[in-house]
Amino acid sequence: MKQDRPYGSWVSELSSQELATGAKRLSEPRVFNDEVLWLESRPEESGRTVIVKFDGADTATLGPDELNVRTLVHEYGGGSWLPTKHGILLSSFNDQRLWLLNDDFHPVTPEPSSPKGLRYSDGVIDPDSDDTIWVVERHHENHVHPENLLASVSIAGEIIEVASGADFYSSPTISPDGKLLAYLSWDHPSMPWDHVRLHVAQRGNGRWTEHRVVLDGPALQQPQFSPDGRLHIISDATGWWNIHEVDLSTNSSEPVVQAAVEFGIPGWVFGQKSYTWAKDEIWCSWVDQGTGHLGQITNSLLTETDCALTEFNGLDTMDDGRVVTIAASWEATPAVVAIDTDGRCEQLSNSHSLPLARDEISIPEAIEVPSSSGHITHAFHFTPKNSAYKCSSELPPLIVLSHGGPTGAARSSFDPAIQYWTNRGIAVVDVNYRGSTGFGTTYRNLLRGQWGVADTEDCIATAQHLANNGLVDAERLTIKGGSAGGFTTLCALTMSKLFAAGISRYGVADLATLARDTHKFEARYLDSLVGEWPKEKAIYQERSPIHHTHRLSTPMIVLQGSEDPVVPPSQAEQLVEALTRAKIPHSYVLFEGESHGFRKADTISRALDSELSFLGQVLGFEPADSIESVQIL
Repeated sequence: MKQDRPYGSWVSELSSQELATGAKRLSEPRVFNDEVLWLESRPEESGRTVIVKFDGADTATLGPDELNVRTLVHEYGGGSWLPTKHGILLSSFNDQRLWLLNDDFHPVTPEPSSPKGLRYSDGVIDPDSDDTIWVVERHHENHVHPENLLASVSIAGEIIEVASGADFYSSPTISPDGKLLAYLSWDHPSMPWDHVRLHVAQRGNGRWTEHRVVLDGPALQQPQFSPDGRLHIISDATGWWNIHEVDLSTNSSEPVVQAAVEFGIPGWVFGQKSYTWAKDEIWCSWVDQGTGHLGQITNSLLTETDCALTEFNGLDTMDDGRVVTIAASWEATPAVVAIDTDGRCEQLSNSHSLPLARDEISIPEAIEVPSSSGHITHAFHFTPKNSAYKCSSELPPLIVLSHGGPTGAARSSFDPAIQYWTNRGIAVVDVNYRGSTGFGTTYRNLLRGQWGVADTEDCIATAQHLANNGLVDAERLTIKGGSAGGFTTLCALTMSKLFAAGISRYGVADLATLARDTHKFEARYLDSLVGEWPKEKAIYQERSPIHHTHRLSTPMIVLQGSEDPVVPPSQAEQLVEALTRAKIPHSYVLFEGESHGFRKADTISRALDSELSFLGQVLGFEPADSIESVQIL
């Protein structure tokens, strides 16, 4: 018999501590010499990222205990390691130099003149030599922004420039015969999902020469050569990120398969890979209406593999033709798996087990919500779920999640940070507002010039839709977001009186400050989202929540890392000062030593518990958890 207990006060088996310590981040699966390797970020070790190897029988963590494999190129990193015949070349977080890990562990590249002044990412092996090619980010003293380039790095640490002059580079790849080098470049104000160039260079006298632009846009990503030397790329020329084959004689491309699905993903980090070859077959993952799929392309025919998984991160192939990927579902945490064409799955990683029994997991409903401007908004709606409890006297509170980016998307697999709420009796809706990826180029571009307007309208409309349909309590609506999602949260709280509470994690409060102070990669991001700075200064002021605190009346909790290079703490401090002046109930939680996004287990746990305590006080429920109460000023 279920106990009848108010929403928000249900006893949950999923504690914030268990969630935090179990929230390992798996990424970049690689197959080298038929051994499977991947990266594993461990919150219980202060977010340290390690390389893990599966040799066919057991897993092992490679390298010394102090090793932290992470590059800071573009600040977001990715592509921080490269298996070679000499060992694994990797970027050490401590100094950003390339180190070689084999029987020994020693630095390869020279120590820069300034700390972390030379950074490396996205390496590729040169099959005709012992050299490798990397994206290099060179920081100069007294320069606002670093210089980005492609460079060859020998095993002895010699660095030779390969390409320079563009604002950004990514994705070097070399043909199987070693004769051609392909890579991507782009310039401000473009982001990698806007307009990108595909270059090809030829080998001549041991150097890369005759660089030429083969494709000049649109949004290109992931160039790769097939085993027989044909160049492929993901392009959104069709209105969707589809896999194309490139004709080097005509400087053109044609889709291998043309479909209204997204094979590409936004290039926030390096090292992403959503297609690969097994002999003549292409293994690929794609997103259809916000949900991930896996399959093969054979003779221009796309066939889905039935493996009951809904999200895929990275692809590589083993000698037996199986694909290796990091996969998850609504009822399964991420794990490294090997999948054959029949959908049979072998788990390779020691992934953390589900922190909840399957009958405790809230499986979302994909919903479509008409917005006030006539567009359709996509979202995942999670209802409260706990086998021990019900509530017959009220409707549940709701948390509206606004994802980061804003060029990003809601997750399409098990998220313990969502189940933390649903298992306690609080509904959640994860909104893929206009501008989200996974729904085609047109939908992604609906946010151009409309950030702070379209996304905000969509989140408000989604909350109102669920309330109007009697699914949630209209008087207990909360909106929550981090980074760009925090900006949407703050905009919603200044534009609408709909919400009873707000949660901002390292959120943007002042667009002008962001435009002036953020790092190079995003320095011109706002040109497309808002307008050119400072030419459109008036729009920046109008859109920035910090200038409209007089419209605020909603209680709010603000969470911030002290070492955030993307959204500096000054943004949170400005907001808190304004809330204090306006005498709006609020809490401010500053996490010392945290960067953009929370990586440490203690931070992850404290942040969730602080939010729960805050919402309990504001929305009028008593959490069952024994947690420290946050002070509301």
